[in-house]
Amino acid sequence: MMERNPPKRGRAKERMKQQDLDDLRQLIEFLKSYQVAEFDLDRGDLKIRLKFNQQEAAPAGWNDLARLLAQAPSQAAAAPVAAPRPAAAAAPVAPAPDPDDGLHIVKSPIVGTFYGSPSPGAAAFVSPGDQVEKGQVICIVEAMKLMNEIESDAAGEVVKCLVTNGQPIEFGQPLFSIRLG
Repeated sequence: MMERNPPKRGRAKERMKQQDLDDLRQLIEFLKSYQVAEFDLDRGDLKIRLKFNQQEAAPAGWNDLARLLAQAPSQAAAAPVAAPRPAAAAAPVAPAPDPDDGLHIVKSPIVGTFYGSPSPGAAAFVSPGDQVEKGQVICIVEAMKLMNEIESDAAGEVVKCLVTNGQPIEFGQPLFSIRLG
């Protein structure tokens, strides 16, 4: 969750530009990939403070972030609400074994709309149980009126399609799980 500071008196509210939002998305992805806990940015009137919780229950999607940022004035400072700390006396709980553990995840290389078949009514590129080869087209992601063929980056058996046809997807979003083989 992000908090906004109210604009200073006498200044008109400004909305962030699309390029600024794209840059912020890339920055957040970079910070998360290197597990950076806190980040401050001060660029003129733009002030951003990001704090990442170590234990995230359900991360907000990029659409939620974009909506919040589009509503925020450019001088807003962003900081999530801190998660409650677990009780010190609580015994550690062993995580349940994950049946999908060890599966390879094919992620979206772009933002767009997911399509599992080459055209409406046509058979899907792949279905659970199908064998795929590295480089085989497994879906299409439409971005800016362009149909981008997404290829499998691993060979194996398709276990699960993690998105639905026509669903908006984000960069790095898991699309398929594949059992390598």
